[in-house]
Amino acid sequence: MGELRGSDLRIVEEQLGREPTTAFTVVARCAEGHPLVIRNHPLDAEGKPFPTLFWLTCPEANKAVSRLESDGAIAGLNERAETDPGFARALAAAHEAYAAERASAVPEARAWAGVGGTRTGVKCLHAHYAHHLAGGEDPVGAWVAGLVEPVHAERSGRVAAIDQGTNSIRLLVAEPDGHGGFAELARDMVITRLGEGVDQTGQITSEALRRTVEQLATFCRRARALHAEHIRVGATSAVRDATDRGGYERAVLEHAGSALEVISGAHEGALSFLGGTRGLEEPSPFLVLDIGGGSTELVLGAEAPSGAISTQLGSVRLTERFVTTDPPASEELEAMAAAIEIVLDDVERAIDVDGARTFVAVAGTATTVQAISLALPFYDPERIHRTWLSLAEAERLLGELARMTTPERAALPVMAPGREDVIVAGAMVLARVMRRFGFERALVSETDILDGLVLEMLEVR
Repeated sequence: MGELRGSDLRIVEEQLGREPTTAFTVVARCAEGHPLVIRNHPLDAEGKPFPTLFWLTCPEANKAVSRLESDGAIAGLNERAETDPGFARALAAAHEAYAAERASAVPEARAWAGVGGTRTGVKCLHAHYAHHLAGGEDPVGAWVAGLVEPVHAERSGRVAAIDQGTNSIRLLVAEPDGHGGFAELARDMVITRLGEGVDQTGQITSEALRRTVEQLATFCRRARALHAEHIRVGATSAVRDATDRGGYERAVLEHAGSALEVISGAHEGALSFLGGTRGLEEPSPFLVLDIGGGSTELVLGAEAPSGAISTQLGSVRLTERFVTTDPPASEELEAMAAAIEIVLDDVERAIDVDGARTFVAVAGTATTVQAISLALPFYDPERIHRTWLSLAEAERLLGELARMTTPERAALPVMAPGREDVIVAGAMVLARVMRRFGFERALVSETDILDGLVLEMLEVR
């Protein structure tokens, strides 16, 4: 899916020399922060087909690839496709995968051919290289990369972290900045719901595993295309609870080249605290709330955690346990609220929540609720990060979301596909925690466990 910051709209317009004609997100960046590859919607603003899904926008990268084209590389590659059966098969597979990826947003777009809008051969090296950088298995794009990279100067020690949650899988590729932090090369999130049904059965379904591993493989290829030297995959609640995690463990070893880390609840909380409070100038101690799909962590601390608890209050878990109607019936909401309050009794006994001076809410539930509150036309992390959400507003939006149907929630411009059916449960956890512990406002953070995973990697290195 990629991400879209408000500043990206201006930068891409400058890169292209014109206003973009289709909606897009950024799937890869240069270390300087500007977009390297964007992912276009298959339809333009007028509803006409836009066959180039991945577009190379960095001017320096474009110049480097154009030099190859001017040297006759396309003709040479097409000749190779006619004489090298292995290369021809890999190229055909790249076209098919590209068409399938485009069709994930608009099903009829599968008929619009493959890379660069062609069904066979090589038409545009820029399109193939962009596909490679986005994580596609593209032999032409990989060949281009070998000739033009590095486009910009690179620091050694690039890393990638993948956060495997109950509801989503997320990627962060980063380069150390030399000052204890990092520059982002890619940040992405796709909801695959690996934990679907795990609460009831303790097992990962074959379909949930298939769709998650497919996205895992794409993320790992993207990380390598961006020169990550190590890929770390950390799994939380759903994988912790599953009795049959072997299939996912094997997939991680195959695609990431490293062993899966099943992160404990305590470590998950510590990572969320690290990512959510780093550089924060608000008064401490902080209480960090991380609402996930399968679990919710609350962590108290100043420089480091001094108290933490991991609970079973995940948005997917609560939805599967309590919600059977659409929109949720009042008795379902009441039962969910009662269950949350029982768990918050345990929280109150485990940590000194009264000692917190700043309440920080991280992860997709809180950021989505804040995006709705801000009435954003699209999900813009720059507008959301470290802004305040009041208790009154959190409770108001909980009521609004609970009255909507799932399709109505899905139609909200900031709602990530796959979050619409569980956002009510997550919003209830957020509002109930704020009300129970007397927080009149929450500082909403875009940085969380994923950033903690990277920071921990860079510190170890």
